[in-house]
Amino acid sequence: MMPQRSLFIVVLLGLFAGLVAQNASAVLYKWTDENGRTVYGDQPPPGAKPERLNASVGPADPNAIRNLANKDAEIKKRQQQRADEAAKVEKERIEAKRKLEQCAQARGRIRTLKEEGAVYRYNDKGEKILFQPAEREKTINDGQKMLRDLNCPPAT
Repeated sequence: MMPQRSLFIVVLLGLFAGLVAQNASAVLYKWTDENGRTVYGDQPPPGAKPERLNASVGPADPNAIRNLANKDAEIKKRQQQRADEAAKVEKERIEAKRKLEQCAQARGRIRTLKEEGAVYRYNDKGEKILFQPAEREKTINDGQKMLRDLNCPPAT
């Protein structure tokens, strides 16, 4: 009993597939309507003089897959270039911020050494030592050289 039922289902599916395929390859007509416009369709109106068109699909482009792969590669390349550019810009932004912080610190040290009376520093042993005038002047000059080397913008 089961084989007959399976055979019936297979035959039924085959008929259905045939009908679908027939509709998929429907005929295309071209005609002119009463307003003089060219109209395309699968069923011309009664009384129209339709011209039957061949609606077959042209051959597929043999290079389509290669072209698609090339376009995909180009897109990925552009995305990578954008990511690299964004990383470069971010790195430059971080470097500029670090440079401005170094400039501000150097200016602060110079200002402290110039304006304050007694300035102390700590040695390697952790002892508090007073800056001597010559050492103070050398540290100020080193700070000014650092400002020039970093090409710091003028203080505001």
